[in-house]
Amino acid sequence: MDAVADAAAASAAALQPDRLKLTEIFLSLQGEARDAGWPTVFVRLTGCPLRCTYCDTAYAFHGGQWWDIDAILDEVARLGARHVCVTGGEPLAQKRCLALLARLCDAGHVVSLETSGALDIAGVDPRVSRVLDLKTPGSGEAHRNLWSNLPLLTAHDQVKFVLCSRADFEWARDVVAEHRLAETCDVLFSPSYAQLPPRQLADWIVGEKLPVRFQMQLHKALWDEEQGK
Repeated sequence: MDAVADAAAASAAALQPDRLKLTEIFLSLQGEARDAGWPTVFVRLTGCPLRCTYCDTAYAFHGGQWWDIDAILDEVARLGARHVCVTGGEPLAQKRCLALLARLCDAGHVVSLETSGALDIAGVDPRVSRVLDLKTPGSGEAHRNLWSNLPLLTAHDQVKFVLCSRADFEWARDVVAEHRLAETCDVLFSPSYAQLPPRQLADWIVGEKLPVRFQMQLHKALWDEEQGK
């Protein structure tokens, strides 16, 4: 009976219009993309329909707690950073993420969204910098890329490729050229942690004179894979 009651309570919570399921909210340094190095509040939503081979946040696939959007805004304000990153999991898997993003912008925050690129980004508030993580073959999820997202990108957005191998590098290089991504927004190439040596990727980028930005995961250099950092 307790299990039935718990399931009913979860269903009721899910139907409430101003709630999202969160894994964690914490203050750290942004470790990736354009805002790397800035103190940032991370709002990590629970759940993801993808299963990338190199995923480092599998703990966000399940569990989590229901939060009112007002409570999320209050906690973000308490943590005291102007920059806010909404991440996951896959944050857009929860439809109310769109309302959260708009509310964060209304509150005066510099907001970024880390999304896999497998879900439609058309409804995201234009004030948000959308960091689109296009999935390479090495991720095991390249077939999930929603290519109709690419024409929606603006100079405010960013595209990230996490590369596991030379084959991934060549695939990403060709995607950047085919879709002329570097003419639209920042393009970021990142080595998959413990799979592709950073120096090797840097040499490939320089050797081919690609119009992309090399990046490493600053937070992992500082804190390895410690959760909440």
